[in-house]
Amino acid sequence: QVQLVESGGGLVQAGGSLRLSCAASGRTFDNYVMGWFRQAPGKDREFVLSISRTGGSKAYADSVKGRFAASRDNAKNTVYLQMNSLKPEDTAVYYCAARESWKSEFEYWGQGTQVTVSS
Repeated sequence: QVQLVESGGGLVQAGGSLRLSCAASGRTFDNYVMGWFRQAPGKDREFVLSISRTGGSKAYADSVKGRFAASRDNAKNTVYLQMNSLKPEDTAVYYCAARESWKSEFEYWGQGTQVTVSS
């Protein structure tokens, strides 16, 4: 198993930036494809992005393309979500998740971190 802990959430004004971190422990971090999801109040959880084991391949939801970027540091067992040009509609609880391959389900989840964007 792998345990995931997110950090870095907070309150930011529209147009601002935040960087979220997700620290992993347990099994070898670079065995996992990592992802970020978010859930706004009253809405279903939605996919934000996914990043491959090496960080060389990424997939982004259309809603965040050009504004959000993923990276990972396998030596630090950490994946990052850089969020720029934030909008009020980005307000949500952000979760990181891990899966064993691009085709498998996300099996491991963090507890989430709140991001609030004020207008």
